[in-house]
Amino acid sequence: MRENLNKYQGIFPAFYACYDETGAVSAEATRALTEYLIGKGVQGLYVGGSSGECIYQSVAERKLVLENVVAAAKGRIVIIAHVACNNTADSMELAAHAESLGVDAIAAIPPIYFHLPDRAMAKYWNDISSAAPNTDFIIYNIPQLAGVALSSSLLRTMLENPRVIGVKNSSMPVQDIEMWRDEGAIVFNGPDEQLLSGLAAGAVGGIGGTYAAMPELYLKIFALTREGKIAEAREIQDACCQMIYKMCSGQGNMYAMIKAIIREMGGPDAGGVRAPLYPLQESDLPIAKETAAQIKELIAKYC
Repeated sequence: MRENLNKYQGIFPAFYACYDETGAVSAEATRALTEYLIGKGVQGLYVGGSSGECIYQSVAERKLVLENVVAAAKGRIVIIAHVACNNTADSMELAAHAESLGVDAIAAIPPIYFHLPDRAMAKYWNDISSAAPNTDFIIYNIPQLAGVALSSSLLRTMLENPRVIGVKNSSMPVQDIEMWRDEGAIVFNGPDEQLLSGLAAGAVGGIGGTYAAMPELYLKIFALTREGKIAEAREIQDACCQMIYKMCSGQGNMYAMIKAIIREMGGPDAGGVRAPLYPLQESDLPIAKETAAQIKELIAKYC
């Protein structure tokens, strides 16, 4: 394992849950959003994570989403499937299913609620990996939501598993990226607001929850950083941060706002969000429209 890791470089939007008017997972919208993002030139998609509202979906729904993403992608981009559930059996089922579809990698957060010791988290991740023995495995470190953090010693233990290739790091300290890289893992930057900083610290790319709203801008940050044009990249990063703050300024959940922005940008209709996530409110619509207009202006200016 740990071959052909160059394919994991670049911009990987975290894929959004797509629902129809009844709130059911929409296979049609899922395929449409996949095609839309491929058309933007992204290097891959991260399916079934936080942005995909995974903790509010059943195992069957998560399989349906991944099946339709893979079917629409047709091998044109890298697919990373987040398969973690809050129990090992369901996680292993999703891992095996993901491997059967031929995804490039699977990923998993730690189990949430109970704060497990490192030895229990290692067993959980290794059990999941064993269900997809021919597929790369990525640890998802998001301590602010999971309640537990990846440590260097736990990462060293996990890297004994030849299928483990790296970390999706959504902790806020950029230093974590440096530490995980020094342990021999590839690292994806998680917080969208610090993509530039994460790349400078050695991240191979980014996986982000707002990337699908403005992929052109994040792709430009990645390209400029690789060219050593940090000042130019910083200007776009600052602009992206301002857009993120606007996305978070409404009453509804940020993903509901982003789906509205994508519709305003001419993209597919991914529906709303699943309760208990708070739905988009009438007062949020002008924010979505204004944000979409500003993103279009930024794309015209920088891309």
